[in-house]
Amino acid sequence: MIFGMNFTFLQKYWFYYVNGAKVTLQLAFWTLIFATILGVFIGMIRVQNYRIISTIIDGWINFIRGVPVMVQIFIIYYGIATQLPQFWAAVLSLTINSSVYIAEHTRAGLQAVNKGQMEAARCIGMSNLQGYWYIIIPQAIKNILPSLVNEFILLIKNTSIVSVIALHELTYTSNSVRANTFLAFEPLIVTAFIYFIMTYILKKLVGVLERKLHEHD
Repeated sequence: MIFGMNFTFLQKYWFYYVNGAKVTLQLAFWTLIFATILGVFIGMIRVQNYRIISTIIDGWINFIRGVPVMVQIFIIYYGIATQLPQFWAAVLSLTINSSVYIAEHTRAGLQAVNKGQMEAARCIGMSNLQGYWYIIIPQAIKNILPSLVNEFILLIKNTSIVSVIALHELTYTSNSVRANTFLAFEPLIVTAFIYFIMTYILKKLVGVLERKLHEHD
């Protein structure tokens, strides 16, 4: 008993939380990979200022940002990806949602790089692709890294929403423990603590990465 709260249920249900945390991290990991690839691609297209394509992309971004994540998950799971397993339907839903925010971070990061950098790259014989790959993108990554970290932290927390499709991630696991133990409060405290540990460790790791990047400036 801690402050009048009962955590003895962990002796029996601790592995529920371990399994739920594993699913949450796997979900966040695969979503981050796919959302980053898609988001960076969209962001790079946006800075090219193709009028028609940019208009379509702007409309798509505004639509995704204006629709609640839970509604997007329901649309994907029940209407579009009905043949996919729950896990990959959740990955697809979160990827679509996160990619638009990463696209905006990418666009802002690329536009923050001085245009003279590309001109200098062209002067030494690089193509546009080489200039982006070797000159622009490395500088843009440093600009957008804090935003990407915030997006990943938000993504870890957003994985809780996929509990609505009965995916056995951390929040769904917590609800199962609550139902089995008839405890309304304590299982949620454990869940909150696990989310905090995951996001805190991520912040610390990225802080180390940022310092390493600045050492090479």
